[in-house]
Amino acid sequence: MQVPAQLGLVVHPRRDVDGALDTVRDWAAAHGVAVGQVSIPGQPRQVADAVEPAACDLVLALGGDGTTLAALHAAAPVGRPVLGVACGSIGLLTSVQVEDLSAGLEQVAAGRWSRRVLPALEVAAQGHEPRFALNDFVVIRDGTGQVILSIAIDGELYARTAGDGLVVATPLGSSAYTMAAGGPILGPGITGMVVVPLAPHGGVSPPLVVGPESRVTLSVEMGYGGGRFEIDGQVLATTAAAVTVSHRGAYATMVALADQEPLLTSLRRRGLVVDAPRILARDARDRAGLTAQAADGPPAPGRRTAPR
Repeated sequence: MQVPAQLGLVVHPRRDVDGALDTVRDWAAAHGVAVGQVSIPGQPRQVADAVEPAACDLVLALGGDGTTLAALHAAAPVGRPVLGVACGSIGLLTSVQVEDLSAGLEQVAAGRWSRRVLPALEVAAQGHEPRFALNDFVVIRDGTGQVILSIAIDGELYARTAGDGLVVATPLGSSAYTMAAGGPILGPGITGMVVVPLAPHGGVSPPLVVGPESRVTLSVEMGYGGGRFEIDGQVLATTAAAVTVSHRGAYATMVALADQEPLLTSLRRRGLVVDAPRILARDARDRAGLTAQAADGPPAPGRRTAPR
């Protein structure tokens, strides 16, 4: 792709994205690019004329991670790439901050980007058509009572749990809900799925990483207060008693800019991974010592500085 002929916008339903919209419109006008809006179910906000994802060369997600997920799902069936733009959010799934949007679009126009193909989870609930998750599939209780789950991997029983529920995540989603629940982060180049029980009441059922060829089969019994299924944060209209989760290798395409920071660096910069307090305190002492030394000036000839 060089300069795209048609941009498709997916916007956050409530967040202030006026600055980002102005940048997109100005850039598009300067390059002779048409701008439309891709419709997302349940999001009534309208900022441009409607356009189908298939007619777009590039889909722009203006908002944060949720907006980027919605754009990726909309663009996936027709194979269109998505550029996520962080507008005042953590934006771990985004490729560019809103203040750098114009420069990011210039990189796309210059061909200084690559396609990052994202896997998904194929979620087959008993009696329903399969759905796809880019981040995670979640079983979670709605009120009092516990969710009782039987978890099998390739037909072999792993654990039976009673607790708040369970998360099954992709490598992309392993830095979201699963990380918050104490599960592992799958680093760059790792494929497969992460299975993380949520607050199990007794027993032992550690987070489990399974390969991309495996199938996770769940038998689900909701508690007295009921429960729900979620795919990428969206509630499903079913709580089937049996669910199968499998890996789909190539589902959606994200734009990775040439100067985009690596995943682990991104996690640290956003404060999702933070060093131990003891190390941070030592760093602060070292900085204070350097500042004091700079203020005092270099030691006089023949004078020794006191050891630490």
